[in-house]
Amino acid sequence: MKLAILGGGGFRVPYVYQALLRDHGSPRIEEVWLQDSDAGRLDGMAAVLAALADEGADGAGPAPKVFTSTDLDRALEGADFVFAAIRVGGLAGRVCDERVALDLDVLGQETTGPGGLAYGLRTIPVMLDIARRVKALAPDAYVINFTNPAGMITEAMQSVLGDRVLGICDTPSGLGTRVAAALGLDPSRVQMDYVGLNHLGWMRRILYDGVDVLPRLLADDALLGSLEEGVVFGRDWLRDLGVIPNEYLYYYYFNREAVRATLDAPQTRGEFLAKQQAAFYERIAAASGGAAMDLWRETVASRSASYMAEMKGADTGTELAGHAGVDPVDEGYAGVALSVMAAISRNEPATMILNVRNGTTVTALPEDAVVEVPVLVDAGGVHPLTLAQPDLHQAGLMQQVKAVERLTISAARTGSRTEAAKAFALHPLVDSVSVGRRLLDGYAARIPEVAAVFAGGT
Repeated sequence: MKLAILGGGGFRVPYVYQALLRDHGSPRIEEVWLQDSDAGRLDGMAAVLAALADEGADGAGPAPKVFTSTDLDRALEGADFVFAAIRVGGLAGRVCDERVALDLDVLGQETTGPGGLAYGLRTIPVMLDIARRVKALAPDAYVINFTNPAGMITEAMQSVLGDRVLGICDTPSGLGTRVAAALGLDPSRVQMDYVGLNHLGWMRRILYDGVDVLPRLLADDALLGSLEEGVVFGRDWLRDLGVIPNEYLYYYYFNREAVRATLDAPQTRGEFLAKQQAAFYERIAAASGGAAMDLWRETVASRSASYMAEMKGADTGTELAGHAGVDPVDEGYAGVALSVMAAISRNEPATMILNVRNGTTVTALPEDAVVEVPVLVDAGGVHPLTLAQPDLHQAGLMQQVKAVERLTISAARTGSRTEAAKAFALHPLVDSVSVGRRLLDGYAARIPEVAAVFAGGT
C-alpha cells in the first residue's frame, strides 16, 4: 500500500515512520511519499527516516521505501492513505496569528481564538484544492487530516470527499493514556467518554472494565496534581466541573490569565518555534545518518518539554522538568493514525476519538458538522458511538464555536469579508464587534495568504 504524507518535511513525520516500522500486519504500507513545498526540508526528513530504517529493522518486514517530491500530484497518485499536515504561511504566519491578537489584548494562540480563524481562512482554500486532487488521483484513499485547525479543516474537506476524510488530534487519546498511567491501569482496557469539538471537549467518564474511575482520580490530591490538567486548571476547578476538560479549554476558563501570561512572555510559542526550526533545518542540511536522527530527537525533546510552558507558570520555550523526551504527538498522532489504517485496510476494528461527521451523535449540532467523539473504525469506515448528550454549558460553547467555524469556512470558500468579520466578532474569546473587525483588518494586512482570500470578494 502507498501512503502520501503532505507536509512531509515536518517534525511529526519520523513518528509516523517509526509506527510503520513496528507494524507487523498484512497488508502494510510499502511506499511512503513525502511531499512538501520545501525540498531542503524533504532532504532533512529523508535522512532521519533512513537512519530510523537502519536502526529499526526488527523482522517486521522490509522498511517502507521512502520517496520525496515537491509535486503534489505525483505524491497523491494511487495513494491508499493520505496524511495531511501542512502549514500555509509557515511559522511566519503563525507568529502573525499570535501577535495581531495580542496587540489588541486578545488571546494570541495558534488554533484557539482569532489566531485559529486566521489560520483556517488561509488554509481552507489550499486544503479544498488538495481534496479535489485526491478525488481525481486517489479516489479510494482515506484522508487522515492533522492540519490545524483540525476540526474546521476536516469539515471543509468533507464537502468534497465526504466521510473519507477524518481528523486526528492527539490531545484526547493522550489524556486517556496519561490518566491510565497515573492510576496504574492497562490503557488498552480504558474506554473514554468524551464529547466536544477539536481543542474543545470534556472527558466525562473513564471506564476501566466498565467501572468509572474518574471519581477516584478527582478525589486523590496527589494523582490529580500529577496530571498535566491538574497543573493547568487546578484541582479545585476540575472537581467543581466533575470532568477533565481538554487542556485548550484553559484559554476559555482562564482567559484573562492566559492573555496576561502570553503578553508577559519574552516571546510567543510561534516565535520560539520559528527560531528553533530555522536552527534545526540549517544544522540538518549538513548531517546524515545517526547524526540527523540525534538532531531530530534533541529538537523534538525540547519542543515537548516546553509545551504550554507559559500556562504552567514558566516563560514560553522554557523546558519543564519531567517533560523532556516525551513528545505529545508520538503515540498520539502516529499511533492513532496507524490504528485507523489497520482498522480500514485489514478490518482490525478499533475504538478511538476522532474528528468525524456528527450525524445524530450530538443533537445540538447540525448533522454535517464535524465533532470530536469516540468512534468505531473498521473496514466499513468510521462509525460514531452513541453517547450521552453534553450538558447546557458544554453544548452552548460547542454551538457558538461551531457557528464561528462554519462562518470561517464560508468566508474562505466565497471570499466574503462580511462572513469573516462575523466569525471574528462572534467568537467567544473576542469581546467586541469593533475588536473583531480590527482583528480581521490586521490579519489581512499582515498575512498575504489571508488577504488573498478576499481578493474579489465582498
